[in-house]
Amino acid sequence: MTVAEHHTPRSTAPPMDTELFERLAVQAFEADRVCMEMFNGKVWVHTVTDGAHAGILTWLMREFMAHRPDLDLITSGLGLKIETYRNGRARPDGILAPIGHFDQAGEWADPDGVLAVIEVTSWDADTHARDRVEKPAAYAATGIPAYLLVDRDANAVVVHSRPVRGQYMDRSTHPYGEAVRIPGQGMVLDTEALKRFAR
Repeated sequence: MTVAEHHTPRSTAPPMDTELFERLAVQAFEADRVCMEMFNGKVWVHTVTDGAHAGILTWLMREFMAHRPDLDLITSGLGLKIETYRNGRARPDGILAPIGHFDQAGEWADPDGVLAVIEVTSWDADTHARDRVEKPAAYAATGIPAYLLVDRDANAVVVHSRPVRGQYMDRSTHPYGEAVRIPGQGMVLDTEALKRFAR
């Protein structure tokens, strides 16, 4: 994983605009199966994830379907426009929304109506800055009600909720095996099954 910060030189070179970023992101995803995201002027590039990452998302999808069959957990790589956070673009690992909410959306959808976003940490040097710092700030600034982070370094699920003035006011950490309440969704996840992914 690499992080490229776009700095405007003292010459007349313009900063990267959103349209250019979106074109590059599509080409990268289609050609090399890499994911590009942009937060706060930084472009994050990371490769396709491992089997455990996919296994955790599959488990989450089954859990949400069992508890809330009226909701979709989208794990297809749909992008979200994080406009309030300096024209950011994010591809969450999972997006929780009402069934059919994004049926007419393009590749980069408006986040209105998103109930929660889910990320699973990767094994790279940038996961701390990206998943634990940049994304909570971006999602809170956008007003997304909840951010769930499956932190594989800590073997825990971290729940961020109650966005107020660009930050999540509530944050709780739950080691694998603990019950995890999903704010605003009337459901509790039994994370015992996540212990098989512990390192």
